[in-house]
Amino acid sequence: MRFVVKFTNWLFLVCAVLCCAHANNKQNEISIPMNNWTSQRVLSYAVGSMIQTYGYNVIYHDMPASDQWGAMKKGLVHFQIEIWQQSMSGQFNRMIENNYIVDLGVHDVVVREEWWYPKYVEELCPGLPDWQALNRCATLFARKPGSSKGVFYTIDWDYQDADLIRALGLHFTIERLNNENELWQLLEQAWENKTPVLIINWTPNWTDLYMPGKFVQFPKYSPACEVDASWGQNSNLVNDCGNPQKGWLRKAGWTGLQSTYPCVYNLLRKLNFSKNMIADASALVIVDGHSEQEAAKKWLEKYNLDIAHWLESSCVSKT
Repeated sequence: MRFVVKFTNWLFLVCAVLCCAHANNKQNEISIPMNNWTSQRVLSYAVGSMIQTYGYNVIYHDMPASDQWGAMKKGLVHFQIEIWQQSMSGQFNRMIENNYIVDLGVHDVVVREEWWYPKYVEELCPGLPDWQALNRCATLFARKPGSSKGVFYTIDWDYQDADLIRALGLHFTIERLNNENELWQLLEQAWENKTPVLIINWTPNWTDLYMPGKFVQFPKYSPACEVDASWGQNSNLVNDCGNPQKGWLRKAGWTGLQSTYPCVYNLLRKLNFSKNMIADASALVIVDGHSEQEAAKKWLEKYNLDIAHWLESSCVSKT
C-alpha cells in the first residue's frame, strides 16, 4: 500500500513537471497565420525571423483568412500583419468592436483591390479605364469565340463582384481560379500573346514593378453604396460602386499579446510597410523564383537599414 502511495505521488510529480514544461514551451512560442497571397506569406516569414532574434520559437500555420479571426481571438495564432480594408474590414471591425482582438495600428501604405487589366488592353478597348467601356468591349474578354459575355477572373476572395455585375448591368461572368498561382499564369499567358484579360488584382503587388496595368474606374466608393439601394447608379440594388481607391492596411493581434509577449507587441506596433516593401515581397517569389523562405531572407537583407529600428536591443536574446 505504501508503495502504491509513493508511486502515485511520484507519478503526480512527473505529470506536474511535464505539464509545467509544456506550458513553458507554449509560453515561448509565437504562432503566425499564413494566408493565400504571396506578400503576406513572405513578410510573415520575415517578421517571424525578427521575432526569433528575441529567443522565441516561431510556428507558421497555413489557414484561409476567414479562419484566422477565431484563431486569433483564442490565442492560437498571435497576430496578422496584412489586413486589407476591402476584403477584411467587416471581420476586423466586428472583432475589434467586441474586444476579441486588438488593433496594432495601420501601415502608411495605401492599398487597393479591384478589377484590373494589362496596359496594352486600352489599345483594344477605347474608353478604358472607365467602367462603361466594358460592355462595349465585353466580347473581347469572352472565354469562347462567339460568346457575348466577357469573363472576369478572380480567386476565392469575395468582393461582391456578382452584386457589382448585376447592379451595373455588366455583360460579364465570373470565373474563380483555384489559387493565386493560376491567376498569375493566366496573366503571363495573356501578356505574352497580348490577349485582353480582366482579373482581380491589388496594389501593392509585383505587377506594380514588372507588369504595367490599370484598375477599372467604377463609380466612386461610398459606405452607403453597400447598404442603401437608393444611393448611386442603380436605385434598386446595392453594391453599384467600386472598391475604396485609397484603402488602409492594418495589423491586429491576440488580446493577450501585450501582457504575454511585450517585446513582440512593441515590434508589431512599430512595423510599417511601404509600397515597395510589399511589392518586392511578392516579386521575389513570383518574378525571381525564390522560395518564400528565401525571399524573406533576401527581403530582410534589402531592407535591413529601413527596419532595424523596429527591433529593441533589450529584447534580443543573448543565447
